[in-house]
Amino acid sequence: MLKKIMIGLGICSTVLFADIPLEQKIGQMLMVGFHGTSAKPDSQICQDIKRYNLGAVILFDYNPVDKSKPKNIANKAQVARLTKELQACSRDGKLLIAVDQEGGRVQRLKSKYGFYGKFPKATDVVKSGTTQMKHTYEKMAKELKSVGINYDLAPVVDLDINPKNHVIHGLGRSFGKDPKTVTKYASVFIDAMHRYGVLTSLKHFPGHGSSVGDTHKGFVDVTNLWKPVELEPYRLLNHKADTVMVAHVFNKKLDAKYPATLSRKTVDGLLRKKLGFNGVVITDDLQMGAISKKYGLKMTLQLAINAGDDILLFGNQLDPRKVVSTKKLVETVKALVKEGKVSKTRIDQSFQRIQKLKERL
Repeated sequence: MLKKIMIGLGICSTVLFADIPLEQKIGQMLMVGFHGTSAKPDSQICQDIKRYNLGAVILFDYNPVDKSKPKNIANKAQVARLTKELQACSRDGKLLIAVDQEGGRVQRLKSKYGFYGKFPKATDVVKSGTTQMKHTYEKMAKELKSVGINYDLAPVVDLDINPKNHVIHGLGRSFGKDPKTVTKYASVFIDAMHRYGVLTSLKHFPGHGSSVGDTHKGFVDVTNLWKPVELEPYRLLNHKADTVMVAHVFNKKLDAKYPATLSRKTVDGLLRKKLGFNGVVITDDLQMGAISKKYGLKMTLQLAINAGDDILLFGNQLDPRKVVSTKKLVETVKALVKEGKVSKTRIDQSFQRIQKLKERL
């Protein structure tokens, strides 16, 4: 079937999807973290982007291997150079280059690297009022844009409904308890980012605000704490959101077997069919303890793709002993297709959604 996709820099061309090799479609579904403050043509990351048509990368400042050296972010000029080099490796100049930049404790562009670095956390931004909030987030978007970052893994739309929650409430990452309020402020954030051509991601579906545990460390069961009201921001923002990030929380009421990221009932059933979200779904880092302690790589990839996830995130950040290569990820998915455990149709769906997302850049 003929589909229009963007080839080259903004030149619209009609090509057969079938002409694109499977491994390049799989490559588009991957977001990987890598070590290095540059991406010269002979670097591993550049070669991976070229060979596998890698769709996305994620940048970190903290280096888990050598704390004395930066992982990807050393200073402003260096990040701007790095993103240019990364884009030069890509086929379409539309590589998604992501960071977690929310404000408060979660901001990768810190003042010690020459960035502003003092963006307030969500609970403080709310106190400043809508006009000041708009100014704050436009300043953030402008800074991201200035160094070539085109994808911010934010805003958080988790509801602040559990005072015992360390990861959301404890860090002041939520805009509030009321879904309408949260939606209003998340909209201000998204609009500010869009003004500077930066894509966004609502997180953490289907709601992390009621949880007690931290999915970085291990299994988090929210069955008895989670409330359906936590879905409201996703329903209200379903046409505005660029992407939605799915959390690794386990909720027996939604799926008695799998955590949200790996659950077809949650992603395809609830987010897509029930709440009407047709955009790109990205996973939280699939190397987090909630997943890696329970599932092997092959099973993780099989379940995530079949659940309806489009971008599979491997940050290579949490455990230096468990760095996974792009090659291994692509080969594993190819094997799953060959074995009939993942269909080519499912890969095509994600590929098309990702191309559509990139047209917004």
